[in-house]
Amino acid sequence: MVNPRPAPDGRTDAIIARLHSLYPKLIDLSLDRVVRLLHQLGDPQHHLPPVIHVAGTNGKGSTCAFLRAIGEAAGWRVHVTISPHLIELRERFRVAGRLVDDDVLAATLAEIEQINDGAPITVFEALVAAGMLLFARQPAEFCVVEVGLGGRYDATNVVAAPAACAITSISLDHQDFLGSDIARIAWEKAGIMKPGRPVATGQQSETVRQVLRDCAAETGAQLLERGRDWDIAPTPEGVCFTDAAGSLDMPRPALAGIHQLDNAGIAIAALRASGLTVARHAYAGIACAVWPARLQELHGPLAAMLPPGFALFLDGGHNAGAGVALADQLRAWSDRPLHLIVGMKQSKDAAGFLAPLLPLATTVWAVQEPHQHLALPVEAIIEASEGRALPGPDIAGALGQVACRPPGRVLICGSLYLAGEVLKLEGVASA
Repeated sequence: MVNPRPAPDGRTDAIIARLHSLYPKLIDLSLDRVVRLLHQLGDPQHHLPPVIHVAGTNGKGSTCAFLRAIGEAAGWRVHVTISPHLIELRERFRVAGRLVDDDVLAATLAEIEQINDGAPITVFEALVAAGMLLFARQPAEFCVVEVGLGGRYDATNVVAAPAACAITSISLDHQDFLGSDIARIAWEKAGIMKPGRPVATGQQSETVRQVLRDCAAETGAQLLERGRDWDIAPTPEGVCFTDAAGSLDMPRPALAGIHQLDNAGIAIAALRASGLTVARHAYAGIACAVWPARLQELHGPLAAMLPPGFALFLDGGHNAGAGVALADQLRAWSDRPLHLIVGMKQSKDAAGFLAPLLPLATTVWAVQEPHQHLALPVEAIIEASEGRALPGPDIAGALGQVACRPPGRVLICGSLYLAGEVLKLEGVASA
């Protein structure tokens, strides 16, 4: 993250607003719209550098960050597209190692809008098309593509022959689109599998594991499971990754949290199976990965609101699976008081997210920032906590109340949209 830069001139926002008006009246679960648009644009998805396609419920962004870090440590130019963004739209597109320029993004979206000519399209489909155009037009050695939602019918699934795929931890989320059954959700995520292509996956429930095995067998993909085909474990000096090709000793992943070992392992397993030639030393790039709002320690104006002895962290976890992963880390923080500041999106399972966290917290504060997109009301968060949470009612208010308590750790969590607002309050911008 760097110091704030001047705000863009608004052209991109205006195009996005117009694209929103083209949202299909009837949502059909298919790739027809984005395939039609990409064909009109010259099928850029067929002219990309080697791609690793990343799906999953939790850990997708972190896995993409590890993949990028390894690629850059190898000296490669790396394209990356992620979803969602936290502060500004251009975060979604890293072209040959740099965030896309505002003017280039605006021109690309204007081109897409003109070619689309008013046909039904979703904004996400248009953004995927933008990524494909940007990446096809700029040389690079490697491309990382993160699924937006699901996998099978996600617009990114136009990548027909990725070098490898990666499927991170799968749990319940987006049930209104993907269904409420974990097996069905796993089937949707497994839709990125392609014939003859390797697919790395990490720790999964037995139900999910069996679905992935069945889908791999049906598709003809090569499934690489943690504990069977590869593994990763901490060592006194760092971590050790092992697969059929041998072992790698590396420094610890830069991203905090016990769960990040799994995400780093998935990234390494996918790359090792991709057919890309990666120098052994490049895998040490996991120690340089950067990904905001993943147990990120804050040191700016918000942290300055707390007296000496406090540490302030930010995490965008927002579903039941993320709650479990965070709880594993919080148990390792049991040496000091822990204060949770929680803000969530309206459509999320607040009770499911909070359940594993509540027993580990000294205090819990419910918040709703003024500009937080689709924010769950403070009262609803308190209800989801069975009355345990107290009203913040916003970040500043919660920090002010925590500051009166014995020093400890403070974790702001529950929503990527909240995380974006927090980073704005911290005065940082995309880098």
